[in-house]
Amino acid sequence: MQPDLSIIIPAYNESDRLAGPLRTVIEYLMTQSFTAEVIVVDDGSSDDTTAAADAVFSEYPEFAGRTVRYEKNRGKGYAVKTGMLAAAADIVLFSDADLSTPIEELHKLVDPIKNGEFDVTFGSRALDRSLIGTHQPWRREQGGKVFNLVVRVMTGMPFWDTQCGFKAFSMPTFRPLLDVMQIERFGFDVEFLYVARLHGLRLKEIAVRWNNDDRSKVNVLRDSVRMFDEVRQIRRNAKRGVYDIG
Repeated sequence: MQPDLSIIIPAYNESDRLAGPLRTVIEYLMTQSFTAEVIVVDDGSSDDTTAAADAVFSEYPEFAGRTVRYEKNRGKGYAVKTGMLAAAADIVLFSDADLSTPIEELHKLVDPIKNGEFDVTFGSRALDRSLIGTHQPWRREQGGKVFNLVVRVMTGMPFWDTQCGFKAFSMPTFRPLLDVMQIERFGFDVEFLYVARLHGLRLKEIAVRWNNDDRSKVNVLRDSVRMFDEVRQIRRNAKRGVYDIG
């Protein structure tokens, strides 16, 4: 039977901290009236991420959970895309493995898609900062604000937070766009939203609860430079017609 919702969790070297959040997701979903599957995508980890996920899934034999793994680390964007292509449901949500946005927030994103109001919905820390429980360090938080301002200027998108790791998609409308996506690492969020908007999909930025995890693998200097480069690449791709379909 086709599930109502597929949840994608990209994971890279997460064996030490994946089990707890994954149990939280599964146990929450098992209380809901809809059916769901969870797909953990192991992004070429060098540790036991896949084994850790499989061990948790084995604790819930009645639940539809599985892992997808490939050998070479490709980046979060590639992992999310891989999971989306493997998903069985018509609505897909991806969540960061650390559950910085609590899984209980999923209805904010999933219900508007299920009701036919939007094609893509995505969590935002910027729309209502009172929902942030634990803030990022000051430098990282300010860097995020600058990055999102640059994204607004360079892409023309009116959104205030493109990088929150909590997004949902109507796959009948979004799946055809996956073929033209180019960005494999952190800039993929911008590309997903940019290409969706370019093709007339209905997007909605939605305020969600969020808590910083000090164990984040994001390096402010290295990854900020990389993301700016990827935003420039998105603009170049658009001008060259890379995102055209048909």
